[in-house]
Amino acid sequence: MDILNDTDFMAIFIDMFRELPCLWEINHPRYKNQTKRKAALDQLLEIVKQVIPTADITYLRILIGGLRSTYLRERKKVQDSQKSGAADDIYVPRTWYYDRLHFLAGQTEPRPALSSLPSTLPSPPAEASDAQTGPSRQQHVGAQLEPGPTPPPATSPTTEPQPGMKRGRKTRK
Repeated sequence: MDILNDTDFMAIFIDMFRELPCLWEINHPRYKNQTKRKAALDQLLEIVKQVIPTADITYLRILIGGLRSTYLRERKKVQDSQKSGAADDIYVPRTWYYDRLHFLAGQTEPRPALSSLPSTLPSPPAEASDAQTGPSRQQHVGAQLEPGPTPPPATSPTTEPQPGMKRGRKTRK
């Protein structure tokens, strides 16, 4: 049985889902409380079990995830068609429950991207002011380094054949 095409059941299910904001409203105080979310899922599961007796929490999560992703996909198509500027070609959602899921609209917007980069580029280090006395750090560090002996140039390893290896070209078979 395709549960999504059962309009009577899905209307009840979506309304019940809307009444449990701890499952979908990201700013709800109980949204991050796993105990409250589990209790809310159990309430929804009782409704689903009336239609599909073998349903479990995993099935319920898949059902909710499917509804949300379908809604997001349809909403994106509507928004993209509105942005195109063609008033005649505004996309009409194919799912009958699209309008019922509008309560998800504010909860499905992507979060603003967070950058780990600073918002402005760092300015170059300030030059030492005339009031500074004593040697600069660069001068101080430079004075401590003394040139030492240079290492001999690196040589490439020889390619002498190992015992048991043949020299020469490979033959094709």
